[in-house]
Amino acid sequence: MARILIVDDQDFVRFTLKQVLERAGHEVTEASNGEDALQQLDSVQPDLLITDILMPEKGGIEIITELKVSHPDLKIVAMSGGGRTENMDYLELASATGADATLLKPFRAQDIQDMLARTLG
Repeated sequence: MARILIVDDQDFVRFTLKQVLERAGHEVTEASNGEDALQQLDSVQPDLLITDILMPEKGGIEIITELKVSHPDLKIVAMSGGGRTENMDYLELASATGADATLLKPFRAQDIQDMLARTLG
């Protein structure tokens, strides 16, 4: 199974994702912000990074942009519940920036499983 790094500033979102992913047999590590995720990246060596878009310190778009340069083979899933704010669709922006898939909050366990199948094959 895959090593997955979840990046979200909301404890409940990280907890929920971790539960679903671990039940599916994946190894999961958590980070509460983008800076923490980037610091953990080399030690964790994830196969997949799932990141929220809107976070303090370093947001998901910044993470995606940096990782597509430094770790171009890393699969990245962007998630957001922000939808359209000030005429900006964050998930579309994440896709344009290089996210391999997107996940709209709130999500169901089946949504996560479908995303994993598409992203990891």
